[in-house]
Amino acid sequence: MTEDERTAGGLVGKVAGKAKEAIGSVVGNEDLAREGRLQQSQADAEVEAAERSQRAKQAEAEAELRAAKDETELERQRLRAELTAEQREAEIEREQRQKEQSVEARAAEEERRAEAARRHEEQAAEQERRNAARRQQEEASEAARLEAEARRAEARAQQIEGEGR
Repeated sequence: MTEDERTAGGLVGKVAGKAKEAIGSVVGNEDLAREGRLQQSQADAEVEAAERSQRAKQAEAEAELRAAKDETELERQRLRAELTAEQREAEIEREQRQKEQSVEARAAEEERRAEAARRHEEQAAEQERRNAARRQQEEASEAARLEAEARRAEARAQQIEGEGR
């Protein structure tokens, strides 16, 4: 077979090769029989090459699929970790808000108690001032009564002294 000759490949090439081989054997043309065998070998090689190419493409596709699956799994894990981190941050913020609210509530309660204690002390001081003013008035009344009684006693003593002379 020369370089200028072209043979059909695949199933047609194989059938043509068998025919050439058979015809060459029947007519005693060894070149034609050899050409038929070569055409069959070439057709087999092309089929095998196509099968290998198909297997290689399939293996490459499977490898790409595995790589995509691995990449997808890594992305899923990254997203899960990111989501977990975001959830934890949200939980920390919520806890912080609760703590702040608790501190604010305690401060407001302490302020309310302090204000109530201040009002109570002011009321007690006002009551004490009233009591002191009342006692002072009572003492002033008692002093005026005692002074009037002392004047009466003195006037009586002078009267008794004047009678005795």
